[in-house]
Amino acid sequence: GDLIKEFYEQHRGSDYLDEIKLINSWPKVVGSFIASHTIDLSIHNRVLFVRVDSDALRNELNYSKSLLLKHLNDGVGKEVIAEIVLN
Repeated sequence: GDLIKEFYEQHRGSDYLDEIKLINSWPKVVGSFIASHTIDLSIHNRVLFVRVDSDALRNELNYSKSLLLKHLNDGVGKEVIAEIVLN
C-alpha cells in the first residue's frame, strides 16, 4: 500500500490520491439513486465535472451544489475541489 501511494505522490502528486478518494465517495455522499444516474465524474484544476443522464436531476443537484461540495471535501478530510460543474 505504501509503495503504491509513494509512486503516485512522486508521479502524479499527492492530490491525485485525494481526487480518487473523492470520486469514490460520490455514491455514499449522493446515494444510490443519483449515483445510478451519474454517467461520468472527473476532476480538473480542483473542479469536479459531473455528467448525469437526466435534466431534472441536474437541476436538483444544482440547488445542492454547495452542500455536495462540503460533504465531498469533508469525506476526504481536506479541500480537494473548489467547484462543481454539472453537465
